[in-house]
Amino acid sequence: MPPDPTTTDHLRPATDADLSAMRDWRNAPGVRAMMYTQHVITPDEHAAWWQAQTARGDVRHLIFCTEVGPQGAVSFTDISSRHGTASWAFYAAVGAPRGTGRRMEHAALDHAFDTLTLRKLTCEVLTINPRVIALHKAHGFRVEGIFRAQVMLNGTPHDVIRLALFPNRWRAIRQAKEKELTR
Repeated sequence: MPPDPTTTDHLRPATDADLSAMRDWRNAPGVRAMMYTQHVITPDEHAAWWQAQTARGDVRHLIFCTEVGPQGAVSFTDISSRHGTASWAFYAAVGAPRGTGRRMEHAALDHAFDTLTLRKLTCEVLTINPRVIALHKAHGFRVEGIFRAQVMLNGTPHDVIRLALFPNRWRAIRQAKEKELTR
């Protein structure tokens, strides 16, 4: 039975109706500061991006919802059914309550391994974002490499950390987290 969307965390496909909220969340200064693209995204630029994304077969853009409504966006890109791999990223809604990132990551990892049936999930994080790096590591991600001076932001080179997670590791960590909650 699918989760009751009025009471539980869940992901649903993003639609055209979500574009304005997604752009607002993405343009929030705290979100922009941790992205490769840091300028304010215009409505036309966002619409063109969305059109290009919906034409691709290897992406899934989802909205993370809680009992109070949409709280963020989750994207899976470069989904390869041949290799069982994908990359992912996420950002929370402006004003989302504390802990939303953790809840969103949990839902996204379940989706990656249970719905998309991936064998490996990767992500890239700027080293100026230690909170998200720690969040990913707490969910079982391991560092696969560091891309030195990979991205130029405001004329300054920044390192990028690549992390990866496999389903068996996620399931073990998820089970341990669930045991902690029932104690």
